[in-house]
Amino acid sequence: MFGISDIPKFILAFFILMPVISILHEGGHVFFAWLMGGKNIKVTVGTGKPLFRLGMLEVRKYYFWYGVCTFENIRRKEKLANILIFSGGALFNLLSTIAVMMLVENGYFEEGIATYQFTYFSLYYIFFAILPMPYPDGNYSDGKIILDLIRGKDEVIMERTYRIQWNEDGKQWHVLDHENKMIHSFKEEEEAIEKARFVAQENRPSKVVNSKEGEEKEIHNYPRIPL
Repeated sequence: MFGISDIPKFILAFFILMPVISILHEGGHVFFAWLMGGKNIKVTVGTGKPLFRLGMLEVRKYYFWYGVCTFENIRRKEKLANILIFSGGALFNLLSTIAVMMLVENGYFEEGIATYQFTYFSLYYIFFAILPMPYPDGNYSDGKIILDLIRGKDEVIMERTYRIQWNEDGKQWHVLDHENKMIHSFKEEEEAIEKARFVAQENRPSKVVNSKEGEEKEIHNYPRIPL
């Protein structure tokens, strides 16, 4: 039975185990994104202002809550690749939970509140990851993306295309949205690319295309973010 003496252990487990579980979850997304050729992979643990960065990992002030994995330019963008990427977080949580349970059963770990909380919070993560539901900010749970893809609703991974295009008359680079409406114009190509990248990242899934000399070349693609 949970008693008063267990409260400090619970708090310790919450502030240590929750971030570990979050990192494992994002690690699953990272693994499959890397497998599909993803570049510039980054993992953010927590929310609020950044505390420190270590390689691809960024830890924020409230490190014990929330996590997100971002990446770009995956080579394989078909349905199965996306299902694997969005399934990866829950899969890694499930595998780590099974591993802890087996270690306890075989006497390698002592059964206690830490192992109990690890199992509990891992299952909590899995449940809310695979529960198919929309979020208030317009994002979807991993489960909803997976379910929509299984149902054939490929529009959830359909990319918007943002173009940079040279305008000979005005001697400027135009940044065009997915409806070919001009967003902004620049004298320098690098400035136009930077603007197109910024807009595309804010409207995932998307890609940036350079329309130059009658040819279109993809510069970046930004898949939908798994949470």
